[in-house]
Amino acid sequence: MENFGQLGVNANLVKALEENKIIKPSEIQQQVIPYLLKNNTDFIGQAQTGTGKTVAFSIPLLQRIKPNEKHIQVLVLSPTRELCQQIAKQIFKMTRYTEKVFAEAVYGGEKIDIQIRNLTRPTQVVVATPGRLMDLLERKALDISQVKTLVLDEADEMLSMGFKDAIDTIVEQIHEDNIKWLFSATMPDSLIRLTEKYMAPDTHTVSVSKSTEINSKIEHQFFICENKQKFDYVHHFLQSQGAARGIVFTRTRDDAQMVAKRLKAKGVETEAIHGDLDQKERDKVMRAFKNKKIQVLVATDISARGIDIEGLSFVVHYQLPDQIEYYTHRSGRTARAGKRGISISFVTAAELKIISQIEKILKIKFHKV
Repeated sequence: MENFGQLGVNANLVKALEENKIIKPSEIQQQVIPYLLKNNTDFIGQAQTGTGKTVAFSIPLLQRIKPNEKHIQVLVLSPTRELCQQIAKQIFKMTRYTEKVFAEAVYGGEKIDIQIRNLTRPTQVVVATPGRLMDLLERKALDISQVKTLVLDEADEMLSMGFKDAIDTIVEQIHEDNIKWLFSATMPDSLIRLTEKYMAPDTHTVSVSKSTEINSKIEHQFFICENKQKFDYVHHFLQSQGAARGIVFTRTRDDAQMVAKRLKAKGVETEAIHGDLDQKERDKVMRAFKNKKIQVLVATDISARGIDIEGLSFVVHYQLPDQIEYYTHRSGRTARAGKRGISISFVTAAELKIISQIEKILKIKFHKV
């Protein structure tokens, strides 16, 4: 399909998409949008980070919402503050030429009283992190009993962050006549069990091949070195990239702080982002990165979820992730919006077996440099 109109998207939404330079549907959008426009059923969509899942579920949501009904009709659950903000912002942009649909993002790190006040306005879509939504439900600050469409976005990550009990509670409180749309980059066993518990046995599933969309645009590389040499080689790689921007991933907070401190000493414009930063500090770092005042962001896996920065040329794996599926999430930070990117891992000889596992499980090919 060459345009969204051919998928059944209404002209006002197409106009808004075109204004935001979203012209040709991605593979996941081509498969998801027509199905969700025609079917009022549970749905599972599996695709890499950065393939356009947000637009894929937002269009059908907006075409089924009744703007004249002011109660919450749709609930979108997402693991991080940044993803919530992005989804709500995307919905806002897409409704420029349609009847007004109000979407409210609620998440931790912002004063809950402000969010409670915002929810007193007519709201058809709530985009929430599970933890903050539970806080709001306990305070009876919103009513989700009339929600008939629940979207679980980045569902694998929500489970890995420990939100299963919250999801169970939330599902119990929405309208009994509901449908669930689940989107995820990976399908670990814990997520499969969740789908078996809450979704119809014959739920339609769309899975975009791991070898297409993102991976075809990422060059996966590895470099063998001793741990004591690693920092120097990573610094050399960053120098070779000139003014290009990217993310360096570490496994722990201490390593993120150490790498950022040493890079700063070498004159690299960098900051670390990790779980111990409070929200104000995190926002400050992310603003600087988005505004290109920081060239390289050093990040741990959980803290980097939801980072959607255009024009990142590379991802550096200072250490390989604890879980192979995290490699998918890390690499998806580059090669977004059709561009190409590099994902380079600095490994010891003993870690080559992990590179082989990643190749086998994710069906990708690494090149030694």
